[in-house]
Amino acid sequence: MTDRDQIRAELRRFHLGDARVTTVLDGLVTRDAVRPPFCLDKSDAELQAVAAANRVPWDRFEHGFVPTLVETGGETVLVDAGFGVVGHAEGTGQLVERLGRAGIAASDVTLVVLTHVHPDHILGLRGPGGDAFPNARYAMGRVEFDEWKSGARVPPQREKNREMFLDIVVPLADRMTFLEDGDTVAPGLTAEAAFGHSPGHMMYRLESGGRQVLIWGDVANHYVFSLRHPESPVAFDDDREQAIATRKRVLEMAATDGLMVIGHHMPFPSLGFVERDGASYRWVPETYQTSF
Repeated sequence: MTDRDQIRAELRRFHLGDARVTTVLDGLVTRDAVRPPFCLDKSDAELQAVAAANRVPWDRFEHGFVPTLVETGGETVLVDAGFGVVGHAEGTGQLVERLGRAGIAASDVTLVVLTHVHPDHILGLRGPGGDAFPNARYAMGRVEFDEWKSGARVPPQREKNREMFLDIVVPLADRMTFLEDGDTVAPGLTAEAAFGHSPGHMMYRLESGGRQVLIWGDVANHYVFSLRHPESPVAFDDDREQAIATRKRVLEMAATDGLMVIGHHMPFPSLGFVERDGASYRWVPETYQTSF
């Protein structure tokens, strides 16, 4: 063990009405720059000021990846699949092992639903011997599937990503349900359009027992830089203008409605709330709200 090694939580499980939700840390990677990907419109001085005000480094950040498991109405639904075995060299791809520690085998998953098809969400669909979730059906946004299959609006920097999609996702199409905004995915779980980060990015709202949680995928990719400056372009976003509009809309909705949120890249356990702070927003981590 080195002085950089840390003991981290890997799983967070809570009940939402009759549903059970588990967030799973697929892994963490340290990135050696904040801009890019974030705050592309900020100078060094501006970025340093934002970072200092929020007590984070301005020249590096910790990038976490957090799929979510939802057990509802007899379905065991996995939202996004992480990196899979491809990520092991970098310390990610821990989803299946960690689900096992929670008593969920890969074969128990009945439905895998994708927010979008960027690598950290689809590479884990494939295991060492074939499908990582052998008994699962699949679901994803129709727009997302069609746009990546066509390739017409896939930006040049995503061409390798498109090859992954064609190789991993397209062969699953005969077991896939294609979703529109407002479609029911599983009991209490509804698809909502949140385009921009990818051409047909979706998020999913779970309602049970009079409570809600919004699984927003990659609507926001950092708890400081994305929430404090939602208008700033982000290199990860495929359609930056649309992503900014979606980010601002969803943050305002979450703050106004007091929604509990799960974000794929929010600090683990990736569960919290969005609060207005002047003309901006801030991330408020969940503490014990899900305990009652």
